[in-house]
Amino acid sequence: MSAHTSSTAGQPIPVTLIPGDGIGPEITRATKEVLAALGAPFLWDEQKAGVHALEDEGTPLPDATLRSLERTRLALKAPLATPSGTGFRSVNVTLRQKFDLYANIRPARTLLPRDDLRRYDGLDIVLIRENIEGYYAARDYYLPQGDDPQGMALSAGYTTRAECERIVTHAFDYALAHGRRRVTLVHKANILKLMSGLFLETGRKVAARYEGRIACDERIVDACAMQLCLDPSQFDVIVTTNLFGDILSDQISGLTGGLGLAPGANIGKDMAIFEAVHGSAPDIAGQNRANPTALLLAGALMLDHTNHAALATRLRTAIIQTLQNGTRTGDLGGTATTDQFTRAVINALEKP
Repeated sequence: MSAHTSSTAGQPIPVTLIPGDGIGPEITRATKEVLAALGAPFLWDEQKAGVHALEDEGTPLPDATLRSLERTRLALKAPLATPSGTGFRSVNVTLRQKFDLYANIRPARTLLPRDDLRRYDGLDIVLIRENIEGYYAARDYYLPQGDDPQGMALSAGYTTRAECERIVTHAFDYALAHGRRRVTLVHKANILKLMSGLFLETGRKVAARYEGRIACDERIVDACAMQLCLDPSQFDVIVTTNLFGDILSDQISGLTGGLGLAPGANIGKDMAIFEAVHGSAPDIAGQNRANPTALLLAGALMLDHTNHAALATRLRTAIIQTLQNGTRTGDLGGTATTDQFTRAVINALEKP
């Protein structure tokens, strides 16, 4: 990730803060409290998006939010609800495409000891997902079939050679910068011979430029999903296309404890949006039960991105200590409230 720092050394870094929907405001409040206790140098500009914005502003992505993002070029975002089947287009997808946030980085590390829910120790996998093309950029159509004017749904996705080269290059550069040993190209070129085949062909050419520095192998996506369950330790950095990346990153998070522990980074040439990758969980909104860990870890990624690696390490250490000392929310088998978990992380930060 390229660094995004304030224009004046030592000055606060402006960040657009999007609390989101459902449990979003609760985990956002918790994250702000923890980052304040850490001394993170962020100056928040809070803005609306998603269902909450639609209700208040008449649009899921208000102009004020876009202006803030254009000004700060840096954001922390809680989950945004997206209607299924009908309703407005995903704000997440819109933001990625509008600001050319082409790389989605989703690290997954073991933070909790092995138990009935977590079968693997010591996992440390990074999935890098192409973020602006594929079927997520598709245009959907209905076509008539017999007497039914909507008897067939057609979705047309696309992949370009230039974008395949950019995302695979990003993955290899990430591997070099972070001391990784291997990049795995994940595809479905045996069936999607053109669309996925272009990704694989281009990926092989990029990999050849890094030969002798970073190893490279290939997996068909369904085989990769199986092998992640059987022996995830064989994977280091995975790079793949948009839809496959979305599915596999959720699978990988399940190997390490669930989406409540999964942060993500959307990276472009001159902008970055950091987020919790889980949903808005409206069924527990307002009940003080939400797990803020994913958004806290997204904050740690943002600290890394802005050249505050020492603060990021302190934050991750405090989170791990809190979890391993037994303070866990219900999704992780514990009984802690959001407020109790937040206070425990702050206490861990304050210990010498």
